[in-house]
Amino acid sequence: MELNSYIDHTNLKATASLKDIEKLCKEAKKYHFASVCVQPYYVPLACELLKGSNVEVGTVVGFPLGANTKEVKVFEAINAVENGANEIDMVINLGALKNKDYDYVKEEIEEIRDAIDGKVLKVIIETCYLTDKEIIKMTEICNETFVNFIKTSTGFGLEGAKVKDVELISQHKNELLEIKASGGIKDIETAFEMIEAGATRLGTSSGVKLMQSEDDDCCKEEK
Repeated sequence: MELNSYIDHTNLKATASLKDIEKLCKEAKKYHFASVCVQPYYVPLACELLKGSNVEVGTVVGFPLGANTKEVKVFEAINAVENGANEIDMVINLGALKNKDYDYVKEEIEEIRDAIDGKVLKVIIETCYLTDKEIIKMTEICNETFVNFIKTSTGFGLEGAKVKDVELISQHKNELLEIKASGGIKDIETAFEMIEAGATRLGTSSGVKLMQSEDDDCCKEEK
């Protein structure tokens, strides 16, 4: 297993500077991460910095609360793709889910999916606010809407990814749907636990630390 291929190298801090994003992209190229995930403002910069590499550029929509209207989220998604983003991480409308307005939740996902012209769509469900039944329901909706990924967390909620939630999603997803575990993945032990539970992507700002830890482990085994 090549850990680097699982990692979405992330900096979504409100205070992220130009230098921070330059550093993020440089690290992503060095370690051949799957993608970088940046705020929409930095998508054009990330695309320029990663031109000619195999690292994809991802960004967020309706972030971090998910409470924007469908129309606003669709515009955000289209704008991000026009600016060069290949992967869109959208936050669901949590209020609509709590209201059991499943048609609205599904329609929102479908409208964004259809608007981004075949780009990768990851649906953030913010598991820390959900019951097990709600997590299962969102997994079923993601199955039905044929999105690429269901993503556990924004990293800005009360908690990040939990192994038990990844396992629950894994038990109810179809063969096409992938899982992105995100939030709180700061050490290699947690990373491998998420992968073992079923995650195929890891959203983390600690990608370099994880790779260095893996290198250290390999060196110990060789000795």
